[in-house]
Amino acid sequence: MPGRVVVDQANPGAHLTRIPIPGISTATDSSQASVKGKVIKKGPLVSLGDEDFVLKAVIEDEESVRSSSSRNGSINVILFGGLAKDFSEAVSLGEVVVMTGFTVGKSPTAHKDQLHPCNLLLSGDDACLYVLRSLSPSVSPSPTAPKRSSASEVSKPAKVSKYTYVPLADLKPGAVVNVYGVVVFFKQPYKTRGTDYCSSLKITDQSNQKVVCTIFCEKLEDHPKIFQLGDIIRMHRVKTQAFGGSINLLNTFGFSVVTFDGRPESAVVPRTSSKSFHFEPEDERAVNELRTWAAKQDLLPTTPRVHLSSVQPQSYLDLDCQLLWKAQVDGACILLKVWDGTRCTHPLQDFTVEASAIQGPSSLSRERSDLAVNILVFDNHAEIAKQFKPGDYLRIYNLHATTGASSVPCSSGGSGANQLAFHLHGGTSYGRGVRVLPDDCPAIQELRRVMECFPEDDIFNESAIMEIWGTPPETLDDARGCCATERRCDHALQQVTLAEVKQSVPGQLFHVSAQLKSYQPRPLYQALKLHCPMCRAIQEIPDDDLLSETFLEASKAPGRIAEPWLLSESLLLPGDGPKAPGRTLSIHLSKELFGERKSKDLIYVTGATLEDVCQLAAAYQYILPVMPSGGSASLMDLSAPFLFRGNKRYYGCKQCSQVSVKELKVDGSEEINEEMIAEAVGVKLLQYCLVLKLELQQGRDTLEVLLWRDAETFFQVSLEEVAANQEAQNKISKTMDFLCPPGRSIAKQPWLDLCLSTYTVKADGGPNRVCYQVCQTSTTATPP
Repeated sequence: MPGRVVVDQANPGAHLTRIPIPGISTATDSSQASVKGKVIKKGPLVSLGDEDFVLKAVIEDEESVRSSSSRNGSINVILFGGLAKDFSEAVSLGEVVVMTGFTVGKSPTAHKDQLHPCNLLLSGDDACLYVLRSLSPSVSPSPTAPKRSSASEVSKPAKVSKYTYVPLADLKPGAVVNVYGVVVFFKQPYKTRGTDYCSSLKITDQSNQKVVCTIFCEKLEDHPKIFQLGDIIRMHRVKTQAFGGSINLLNTFGFSVVTFDGRPESAVVPRTSSKSFHFEPEDERAVNELRTWAAKQDLLPTTPRVHLSSVQPQSYLDLDCQLLWKAQVDGACILLKVWDGTRCTHPLQDFTVEASAIQGPSSLSRERSDLAVNILVFDNHAEIAKQFKPGDYLRIYNLHATTGASSVPCSSGGSGANQLAFHLHGGTSYGRGVRVLPDDCPAIQELRRVMECFPEDDIFNESAIMEIWGTPPETLDDARGCCATERRCDHALQQVTLAEVKQSVPGQLFHVSAQLKSYQPRPLYQALKLHCPMCRAIQEIPDDDLLSETFLEASKAPGRIAEPWLLSESLLLPGDGPKAPGRTLSIHLSKELFGERKSKDLIYVTGATLEDVCQLAAAYQYILPVMPSGGSASLMDLSAPFLFRGNKRYYGCKQCSQVSVKELKVDGSEEINEEMIAEAVGVKLLQYCLVLKLELQQGRDTLEVLLWRDAETFFQVSLEEVAANQEAQNKISKTMDFLCPPGRSIAKQPWLDLCLSTYTVKADGGPNRVCYQVCQTSTTATPP
């Protein structure tokens, strides 16, 4: 039976654990719980379609409010479907209700309404709401009156809601809709800067309209379970919004999602983490219709998945494999030992890791050891990989098979330059990611058939499998330990305590000695930002997916460039098929630079994608992407890099730049650099900066300080290199792991001799705030 409203004079849900409203959190196990409260607000009933409704109410924990024991005594309740309709008709303000079968979510309005930071969501078959009503004491029931049950339905059992699904081509902004679609692009969930994970995908349907969907959920298991292109997805209660001239979808209250294998021959088995969901014959018919249509449109992957035996160097692949063991290399890298039952034919890099860092059996049978390969997982994917357990079956997307030196030491002691290594780079470009496959996934059955040819190791039941990371070796013996930093200043100052620093007047310098208790952000790649030295603005570095969209839109700009100081050559590039026509890529050379025999020092390109520019950057010193504007050359939007040099990218400040593309004038012997090019096109260069918040500890005193202006001095590395070079990024990660190693007692961590400056920040509409910053200090100890 779908969710219902019940009138009860007794004690409903007595077998369940009653949770007071202030005690509710997103970690609450609601499967065996109930919540009681008085209805103090009741919103209107909103129709989302045929027999699909939503209603918002607020209930109050009378005991908590009466005792004033908590300011979180009132909570928002969101009801869906027939339950919302029954509540609207049967429940009045001031009545006391008991709720069961609910789920707990984060309240997006908590900062506005000052209510509980969570909300209660009631939908589906398990949800039930009891209204507590007693008989009036002035009226006694007649002894001859027929007895009635202590609990009765307020309304007839609601029929299962018949959901209305909107074709993607008919979506209008500002609506909450239900949709079906075929997945044509997807990214695995990744951690945001808040508490949520975010996943994004693009879907299409028989209307041939493609729509981008963005989903935010706090738990990984609540995200769509998509394993490959062509999978079918059904989403309920997604909000439409206009963005960049198209309609996007965003999850909202009561969001639910179910996915299906997109292959026509496979069984229609829903994939979802929801405890209850509607699935009727009409849904099965809709899934099969989409499958048949997608197969005719060539939306399903046609190439078989790559095995280790067929991997070629310098390629990207999707790999299905089984995890044998894993080891944390540093804060931004995890090593996975995996196999798929086939042997890689190329020499492989092997890496040195501490035995104490290995989670899982370090000793494998000879057969499995010969077939196993190492995969280095970086940055945001390392956070996901921490949840994997030995024996899990994994699918790794956009895995890079590469040769050359790695940031992790090879066990042979050499550079491994001619050996093959597998890297899962940070970021989410090209759908890059990794996830655990479910037991019923066809890919697992195929893997198991191959692996059955090899003897079992019985390795996944050993008591030696650890549930936590091993503690790093402790090498500090004396009370103060070693000092991992030194001051680079010439100040003749006495060393003071953190307490004295906090009590001081702003505008001074201090010398302190403390330990690093914690730091933010984690992961560290989020600390790298762009800074304008003129207007002092700080902005995020856009990811490659956003840049790819920007370059793709710019490549479609009509017209051509006819600057008299440029030599131009065009190339027609083939399309990807009949629905993706070819495009024109144009390369422009400065006549002056061509005459000075510097034609490879700087080229201008139009019609280029981000991938095109990155490939051209390997052959030319500087690449300057431009687009036509009335026959002249103009720069793209400055949210994208305006200049490329190898792996390095240069950004400009939108506020301070006065863009105007002009010919670059150089003397014959003068070397071209990015400052000269920026000046020629009217761009004020942004600088890379690293912004870290450090929590220092000295005895019982703590102090939060910033490290950003002198970050290059502190880490002794160029931030421009950090933005372009994995090795430079690893240096910072290893340094922070050495200064603040995970799992180690604060008493055993190294000490830091620091120079601190204090200053006042003027807050808009609020009191001035005193801040502290690390300055003129550098690390001395080399991370192990």
